[in-house]
Amino acid sequence: MADFDDIIHQPLRLRIMAALNALPQKEGMEFVRLKKLTGASDGNLGAHIETLAKSGYVSVEKAFVAKRPQTTVIATPAGRAAFARHVALLREIIETDR
Repeated sequence: MADFDDIIHQPLRLRIMAALNALPQKEGMEFVRLKKLTGASDGNLGAHIETLAKSGYVSVEKAFVAKRPQTTVIATPAGRAAFARHVALLREIIETDR
């Protein structure tokens, strides 16, 4: 059995990746929406997004909308693949324990 991906396995990062993987490919989620979904603080969410970005699992796009900053987080193909492997491992554990 393979090991868990330590980057994704952390609970908040797992929630972030699950939320992003629920979207169509190349579609992102705004920081504010991710914050509401995860219940994380700005700083905590930002730090975890940075960890995911450094790992190549997400990309971050910053723009200004109506003169206000807007950050959008998108799961990369590598991030989607890593999440799929993580979910497959969880399913393997569930099936093995039956």
